[in-house]
Amino acid sequence: MHIKIYFKRNRGVTLMEMIVFIVVVSIALTVLTAAYNQSVMKSAEPLIRQKSLNLAQAKMDQVLALKYDAATPTGGVPACGSTSAPACNNTPDADMNDVDDFHNQSDTPFTGYERLVTVATANNRKTIQVRVTAPDSSSILLTAERANF
Repeated sequence: MHIKIYFKRNRGVTLMEMIVFIVVVSIALTVLTAAYNQSVMKSAEPLIRQKSLNLAQAKMDQVLALKYDAATPTGGVPACGSTSAPACNNTPDADMNDVDDFHNQSDTPFTGYERLVTVATANNRKTIQVRVTAPDSSSILLTAERANF
């Protein structure tokens, strides 16, 4: 008595299995590529924001290093407008020697970056605002106050 056993040999994959595999892999690659593309597009954003912030801070430091007013003596004492000091002159002039001289000053420190300084005076305080607009149209605003002391 001989028993014959037949083994079915697998010689590869069927056409249907191959098509399903290709479809699944292509869907996975599409999703992964879209996620990767999104992260690459946003990778420069922190650099642009940091550069904008550095430009705004540099201009703010430059403005705040100056005197409150042209009539304010070095050291700030006595404050202009006080009883023993000359009157304050809160109008911008071309000397660039006090805070309000920077009012409405704008410049382009780098291509695509625009910087604007505004100064408003009220109650013996000058409010300084520095706005930097980046090439991607985002902007950073820094605000500080300078007192007449």
